Amino acid sequence: MSILWASLRREGARLRASGADLAMLTWVPLLAMALLCWIFSAGQPQRLPIALWNEDPGTALSRQLERMLQASPGLELRAPVLNRAEAQAALQSMAVYAVVHIPPDMARDVKQGRSASITLLHNAQLATASSLVQRDVRQVVGTLSAGIEMQAAAKRGTPGQALYARMEPIKTQLVALFNVSTNYELFLAAALMPALVHILAMTAGAWSVGRELRERTLGDWLGAPPVGLGPIFAALVGKLLIACLSLWACTMAALLYLAQLRGWAVAGSMAWIGLALALLVAVSLAAGAALSGLTLSLRTALSGAGFFSAPAFAFCGVAYPLLAMSPGARTWAEAMPYTHYARLQLEQWLMGAPLAQSLPTIAALGLATLVLLAAASAGLARGLRQPQRWGGR
Repeated sequence: MSILWASLRREGARLRASGADLAMLTWVPLLAMALLCWIFSAGQPQRLPIALWNEDPGTALSRQLERMLQASPGLELRAPVLNRAEAQAALQSMAVYAVVHIPPDMARDVKQGRSASITLLHNAQLATASSLVQRDVRQVVGTLSAGIEMQAAAKRGTPGQALYARMEPIKTQLVALFNVSTNYELFLAAALMPALVHILAMTAGAWSVGRELRERTLGDWLGAPPVGLGPIFAALVGKLLIACLSLWACTMAALLYLAQLRGWAVAGSMAWIGLALALLVAVSLAAGAALSGLTLSLRTALSGAGFFSAPAFAFCGVAYPLLAMSPGARTWAEAMPYTHYARLQLEQWLMGAPLAQSLPTIAALGLATLVLLAAASAGLARGLRQPQRWGGR
């Protein structure tokens, strides 16, 4: 225990002497979390800019469609485009996310009982904006089309009650169970904050241990060889403890802000989420320390930390379906600790899953932390016997 406390006090003194290192563990993560909360505070993207390419101007039907598009809360009609070249330029410059094309003689065709197609040209690469625009335009056009059909049927003398059954004889009932409003503050902000702290913690673990190698202070920290793995393990825990507590507290403060002040109530256990978050931070720090200990190179360890942690969110299954990934990509995703934490957070925050369902994730994160700390200790023990490798970058 004395080794742990001695290492803890030593790390605390080093952090007090280095304002940049202290900032990376305190106000910089807090500022990043605050920015994420602010960016997604709107909840749902509103007033996405689109353009109208109307080749049937002056008709009541095209004017009605334009008014309905403008009235849709998710859309905002920008300056109209007059031809294909202007539509292409507007999309390529990203001045708008989509262009709605009304074909020539649309009103005449509809009046004569023929079908007409309204075309939506959109940038599918911008998946979120594209899907939202598609949803709103499809809803507007569907409403307009249904209204036309109902007016025609009413003129033919069809009873009003029968109109609804004739318009939609088979209905699809969609029941959203979690995040019913598809709010991006809950969908993305709550998932991105642990992903961010995963990157920061892994980098901090690599930096705090690799710095001892770069500054040739590994012997001052761990003592002269031979040193057993037990004392090195304790010294490593003491070195990483401040970073673990600080990064965990910053992220918990942000999650509690969403849960308590923004009204995103936790259906399951917030304590369970807090425990899993502490283990995510711990395993990330241990992974960074293991990279430094095993490579004995600060530069390589930092590069490895970025390589493993930066794409973690893309593979976690929140942004892209985990079950739809290729076997290789899914194996990689399952090997990343953030994937399992993200699943636990969804289970507890939104689904109210039983604690027993999340228990294997807690156990796996804890076991992975111990294994990585042991690997880092073994690497540092090897580094102590090779002082000629100290001082490198």
